[in-house]
Amino acid sequence: MKPYIILFILLTLTTRLAFAQSIDSKVYVWAQAPVVKKAASEQRAILEGTSTDFQHMEIHAITLPPHQAPHPAHTHEDEELIIVKEGKLTVTIAGKTKTLGAGSIALMMPGDEHGFDNKEDSPATYYVMRYASKEPKDMERSKKAGGSFWVDWNDVPFQPHDKGGVRRIFDRATAMTKRFEMHVTTLNNGLWSHPPHTHRAAEILLMFDSSAQESINGKLIPATVGDLIFLESNVPHAIQNTSKGTCTYFAFQFE
Repeated sequence: MKPYIILFILLTLTTRLAFAQSIDSKVYVWAQAPVVKKAASEQRAILEGTSTDFQHMEIHAITLPPHQAPHPAHTHEDEELIIVKEGKLTVTIAGKTKTLGAGSIALMMPGDEHGFDNKEDSPATYYVMRYASKEPKDMERSKKAGGSFWVDWNDVPFQPHDKGGVRRIFDRATAMTKRFEMHVTTLNNGLWSHPPHTHRAAEILLMFDSSAQESINGKLIPATVGDLIFLESNVPHAIQNTSKGTCTYFAFQFE
């Protein structure tokens, strides 16, 4: 490749990063996400920008019709998390394959070949989170933590407690994070998860069923199934179940 072409690419990337906006702490509403229809899928753009720990983070959702794949198996240099929202998705990572149902997740490390496929007779919808850390990626840290993996919803036990219950999905280091922790909370009717609080790690909540309201910097904002709540590092927050029964949501922190 000629030197002036390399320089142009570097300048383009530098300009993009320089003008990238910080991600706002707020509720990102599923019903308001712009939809792009492609030949073999439908994509919803949810959020994109920078955060305290990530030079770039992007979240979208993909709906695959029956017996379709969004693209061939591939690799990339950022990290990727998927969460199955509806249906069943067949995931292949580094030659190993697993069909995952709603609530299941997969986390792909940089450089690991992976692909997705809907082999079922009904649509499948899943969230995709891709991110690159501001600090250099640490592949040795990723290797020690176990590398790429998936977690089947059916393999995660429900642990009841006085406010509802929890499912512990994972808690480990990755190539892009010193710590990435995910759990799923079920909260009883009318209850707050905890008083408004802050923590160093940024956090994402993803409404899995029913409805709730999130307190962000003292402002109450409603959220329902499919909505995503982004909470930047040290932003005061808390969540209350506003539905008639229980509500369930993913909660994950990273730094």
